[in-house]
Amino acid sequence: MLYFIPTPIGNIEDLSIRSLEILKQTDLIFCEDTRTTKKLLNLIKEKFSIKLNIKEFISMHSHNEKKIIEKLSIDLFSKTVVYMSDAGMPCISDPGSFLVDFAQKNSIKYEVLPGANAAVTAYASSGFSEKEFLFFGFLPHQGNERKKELTKVLNSSYNVIIYESPYRIQKLINEISLLEPERELFVIKEISKLHQKQYKDNAKNLNKLFETINLKGEWVVVLRGKTISNKTISVNDILQMDLPPKIKAKILSKVSEKSIKQWYQELIS
Repeated sequence: MLYFIPTPIGNIEDLSIRSLEILKQTDLIFCEDTRTTKKLLNLIKEKFSIKLNIKEFISMHSHNEKKIIEKLSIDLFSKTVVYMSDAGMPCISDPGSFLVDFAQKNSIKYEVLPGANAAVTAYASSGFSEKEFLFFGFLPHQGNERKKELTKVLNSSYNVIIYESPYRIQKLINEISLLEPERELFVIKEISKLHQKQYKDNAKNLNKLFETINLKGEWVVVLRGKTISNKTISVNDILQMDLPPKIKAKILSKVSEKSIKQWYQELIS
């Protein structure tokens, strides 16, 4: 049986009782960084006074995930096998999805346990009441790809969730403030940790604030969706425009049943 266990994103007490029970039975752990996972397991053993008998650790991260999976034997999963990311929910801006696909294609029983997730926690903390939102994870670091993705984010009518590192958070807020200074943002860092901080304001004000605060920590940014105006232009609006008759006639024909010729004759008469 294969289990995907979410790991705490800050507070070790967020690890579920069910996760602890599965770890007690685990023979093999796939993880991003074996050193990080072993440190976490030592903390778990100390905090919850449990014994673990994990016999093997295999590093499986975004750079080698496919290669590792190509060499896997289905017989391996006759034991209790666990995948854990360094922090948070596997497969969400973390490796794991290829292993899920492998299990599906090979009829391997698997289960993803619910648990800590920075995106959902941030959205619930934002106070934005819309039930729909988009999750973009980390944007590209630089260049045209970053501009392209940021444009998509800013043009979305849905609220958008972004992850950002302490090294680029100020750059992101500055980019948004230059393009959409009045866009409302909710930003939160170090969720569930001792130094958790959160702020909510427009991009212009947050950009000034971020010049003065400690930016260390992992950030989640929630952007209010772009307001799409439903206002339509009327015939009267067009008639009042200072435009040449030919151009005005073409525009009027688009919003009425009259032809360009009919409007043109009416305008010059």
